[in-house]
This record gives sequence, C-alpha cells and structure tokens, in this order.
Amino acid sequence: MKNYLEFEKEIKLLETDLEGLKSPFGSEGISEVNTQKIRKTEEEINSKLKLTYDNLNSWQKTLVARHEDRPKANFYIKKIFSSFTALSGDRLFSDDQSVIAGFGLIDSKSVLVIGQDKGEDLTTRIERNFGMMRPEGYRKCIRLMQLANRFQIPVVSFVDTPGAYPGLGAEQRGQASAIATSIECSMSLNVPNISIIIGEGGSGGAIALASSNKVIMLENSIYSVISPEGCASILWRDRSKSLQAAEAMKLTAKDLLELGIIDEVIKEPLGGAHRDKESIAQDVKVSLIKNLKYYESFSREEVYDDRKAKFLKIGRDKGFTQSAKLTDGSFERKDFFLTKIMRKFDSNRYLYYGFLAVALTALITLFSVA
Repeated sequence: MKNYLEFEKEIKLLETDLEGLKSPFGSEGISEVNTQKIRKTEEEINSKLKLTYDNLNSWQKTLVARHEDRPKANFYIKKIFSSFTALSGDRLFSDDQSVIAGFGLIDSKSVLVIGQDKGEDLTTRIERNFGMMRPEGYRKCIRLMQLANRFQIPVVSFVDTPGAYPGLGAEQRGQASAIATSIECSMSLNVPNISIIIGEGGSGGAIALASSNKVIMLENSIYSVISPEGCASILWRDRSKSLQAAEAMKLTAKDLLELGIIDEVIKEPLGGAHRDKESIAQDVKVSLIKNLKYYESFSREEVYDDRKAKFLKIGRDKGFTQSAKLTDGSFERKDFFLTKIMRKFDSNRYLYYGFLAVALTALITLFSVA
C-alpha cells in the first residue's frame, strides 16, 4: 500500500483511478481494458508529479525526506555492495541496532560501510530506535573507522536520522562525548570518507558521520542543525511556523550546495526516491564509484589535507592550503583573486580616494579650459 503526503492528494486520486482502469473486473463484471485512457491517465500523473515536485518548498521537502516508503540504508547496502559482512558492538557496553556497519565490496574494492537505518515497518523501527543512535552506536563506528584507517580502506556513510537519541540512559553513557569523538575520528582519517544523506540529516547525530571528504545529498533530502519544528518552537514558541523555519534554515540540498556545505546533489526519480528505488540505488552507486576513483591517486596526507581545507573553507570565500614552502606541515591562507583585490582596496581605500579626487579635479579642469 502506497503512502501519500498531504500535497499529493490529487496524485492519489489519479493513481486510484488508474488502478480501477487497469482492473478488468468492473461493476458489470469482466470488461475490456481501455488502454488509451490508461495511457492518458499515466501521462496526467507524470505531469502532475513533475509540476508538484519541481515546486516543493523547504517544508514539503522535509516531509519527502521523512517519507515512510523512502529507501533506507539497509536497502542501499544490499543493492550497492557485495560480500557485505556486518560487525557489531562497541567493546564497552553493547551493540546499537540503529546503525549498520561492516565491510563490503564496491567495484571489486573493499570499503567500510556505515548506515543509519530507521527501519521499514513498526517492528524494525522500534528495533532501530527510529534511526536515533546511542553512544554505543557512535563508539562502534569509531572502532571500525579506526580499523579501516589502519588498513587503508575507504569509508562510506549513509546518513538518515532525526538526531542522536536524547534519552536519560544515553546521556549517562556519554552521548555528547561519543558524538564529539566520532566527529574527531572522521576528521582525522587518512583514508577517503564519503557521506551520502539519503533522507533526514538531523543535528549532531548526522554530523558525527558526515564530517567527510565528500558530502553528497539526494535531491529531496535535508541536512540541518535542528528540525524545523524544533527551530519554530524555540524562536516563535509555535510549531505551526515550521514552514518559515525550514525556509530560513536553508536545509535543502539545493541551498546547501550553493552555500558550499555539501559537494554534490544526486537527482531523484520523478516523484521522489521512493517511487523508483532501483534507479536511485544505481545512481548512488555510480556517484560512489566516481568519488572513490577521484581519491585513488591521493596520498594519505593529501586525503587529510583535502578534508581539512574543505571544512576550513565553509562560511567564507577562501580556503586554506598547504604551502610547498612550509616544511612543518602547517597551513597558510589561500584567497580568491577577487577577494585579494577587495582586501587590497579596503586596506588602502583613503589613498585610492585621494587619487580618485585628484583625477576628477584634473578632468574638470581640463574640460573647463577646453
């Protein structure tokens, strides 16, 4: 049974009509199927889907990212990786079912795969804790990332979580420390790590696994420091203002790509990833292989430097790069050409204003004499 969002009511009616047209059993018994009408209805559905999904606002994209039928990490792992071997436990407390982790093959190359999974039905959602990881889950990921780093195996992460689990037990077992250590571990790896946000990338629970060389988002996924409802509750004391909060937070893939927070957006099939799971899995696989090949020629130091420069560049129009003249491995600032000109002008603006005034005076005098 398909699940529909609030803004898909017209699509739901059309697809209900289509199912009726395809059925040979009508009110008058067996009847001939009207193929022409079926084709016309299918075209109308596709047209309506395109019109709807091309004009989604930020809140509607949030709802699509949370869609019940959206493919989860477990689905991508089964479709993309071969010989996947899951590993469990943090060697301190227990195993966390909300994150799947293990080693597998993609394009005949070994990778460490980490996936936050929300579950497919009520039973698995409860088992997976709705994708909200506990401290032992982050410690499991840290343990395996360190193992992958030791054996020079790239890391691939699938991010899909509303946030880290905020329960009392999780806090008592060091939730904040586990997230911070996971971020530190991700940032300090000397092997490429690639993160794909496949649904909801919420708060520190997502950042803990998305501090990567490449951060990729599916077209209708979201990535934010807090949920729109949480933001609206804090700023306006009114959860109904979630639309305004979502727009202000710039949490969509398109906005984040423009801001330089992420590196790539994978286009979804018409109507969202949940309407063609096989197609989106293939597109994700192609993107992963492409990005893994990009880092094949990088040394371990260059992989680390690439990630460091990427994050230092966020929020500013310049980055940092390692200088060939420096032997201590330190970093120097690298500015863009336009930024250099603007900074030069700003530091000597009074001098330039003086030259401009002299030039204007000379021109006025010249024209007056003429």
